[in-house]
Amino acid sequence: MKKGQRLWTEEELILALNLYYKTAFGRLHHKNPEVIKLGELINRTPGSVAYKLVNFASLDPSLKNRGIKGASNASKLDQIIWNRFYGNWENALSESEALRINLENKKVEENSLTEVVSDKEGVEYSAFVKQRKNQHLFRTMILASYNETCCITGLKIKELLIAGHIMPWSLDKKNRLNPRNGIAINSLHDKAFETGLISIDTNFKIKIAQELLTSKDAKIDHYFKKYHDKEIILPSKFLPDETFLKYHLNEKFRG
Repeated sequence: MKKGQRLWTEEELILALNLYYKTAFGRLHHKNPEVIKLGELINRTPGSVAYKLVNFASLDPSLKNRGIKGASNASKLDQIIWNRFYGNWENALSESEALRINLENKKVEENSLTEVVSDKEGVEYSAFVKQRKNQHLFRTMILASYNETCCITGLKIKELLIAGHIMPWSLDKKNRLNPRNGIAINSLHDKAFETGLISIDTNFKIKIAQELLTSKDAKIDHYFKKYHDKEIILPSKFLPDETFLKYHLNEKFRG
């Protein structure tokens, strides 16, 4: 370690990993405003934060599988923190979000939820708020991974994009926040995916249900048929997990 440098603490690494999950691969650099902001919060330079993010990229199996390498000198503590989070999405990511909020000395703004859940109290209310926060975190991670682009159409209007689950939210609690269980998709095709009218195979090819492929409606051709067997627009990190894709293709797709 160079003179004047200080070791990263566990808390700082958790905050950096939190930012890694919420940042597109192409934005892991010192000019990114979010990198600069975290640097200010933990009293580190933007370059130091960016380099730590790239350290984490070197540990990311979804990037390794694509032959993408980050920095090669991740520390033992980097590896320990990565292992604690990877595969422990629900608890570990919630922990990191809470740490970030506390660091910024901000209270979670829940005013927008008050009218909706005014009859909810105690544990039930807390669980509701946690779910809403987790859904927001999942959306942030997925849209960042896909560079705010619909994986089917290439649409780049953020307001029209959804962070869709491949394995339904209700069926797999362990993977609700797993970014490899999500795709960025526009509202129309999200509904089609949810109802099994479209799917994605393990080669990342779009599959359109037979009932749509045989339709004579020109609008169906425009919105669906033309995407059949085309590869989705792949994320910069967190490729969809093969296990989840197989589930959707075998259990949800209407073939």
